[in-house]
Amino acid sequence: MLRYLVLALMLIAAKDASAQAAIPILSAIQGQSGETEYSVTLQLLGLMTVLTLLPSILLMMTSFTRVIIVLSLLRQAMGTAQTPPNQILLGIALFLTIFIMAPVFTQVYDDAIAPYSNDEIALEAAIEAAQIPMKDFMLRQTREKDLQTFVSISDNPDIAAPMDTPLTVLVPAFITSELKSAFTIGFMLYIPFIIIDMVVASVLMSMGMMMLSPMIISLPFKLLLFVMVDGWMLLMTSLTGSYV
Repeated sequence: MLRYLVLALMLIAAKDASAQAAIPILSAIQGQSGETEYSVTLQLLGLMTVLTLLPSILLMMTSFTRVIIVLSLLRQAMGTAQTPPNQILLGIALFLTIFIMAPVFTQVYDDAIAPYSNDEIALEAAIEAAQIPMKDFMLRQTREKDLQTFVSISDNPDIAAPMDTPLTVLVPAFITSELKSAFTIGFMLYIPFIIIDMVVASVLMSMGMMMLSPMIISLPFKLLLFVMVDGWMLLMTSLTGSYV
């Protein structure tokens, strides 16, 4: 019985090997006009690779970084611990990023994805066309000093204009500028809440209530101030307006 089982397994393995041999080899064919045409299997592999990098692209090449840092600093400045929860902050940051990046994503679709889907342009041309609106967005938000720093570090002689900057150089410069902008906005958010903490702490100390934590008393006043000035609307308006 064991002999027949081993024989059956060998036959199945041989059939699988022959089936795998029938799979077309990944190939890239040079077209008549000089462009490179990729096989469907290779395109599928490239698509799966892009999908695995999609979270990194979302974090590093969009407004998500600035938005989530500002929201996190706001929560710390108000002293509300885990309110709103991290899931809520991530959801707000994600949909606000989609709102801010909608014109850029639309241009990428119109210039790259739609023509490539209709077989009007090759894959390489689609990738080049998709980079243009993304580079334009990142360059408008990147400080000139940060860009020059990373260009000098890369020592790339092919960079003659800002749009010639490769993504490997532009993305770090963009992230550095986004971090600076996020912390600058966070500093401005901290000021009114720190003033409330100082006033409450001074009042409690003058009353001799030094054992009572000022954070417990100041938290309701912070929430009241934030609601009275329509803080969420002001914050959303300021964040979206900073990308115009």
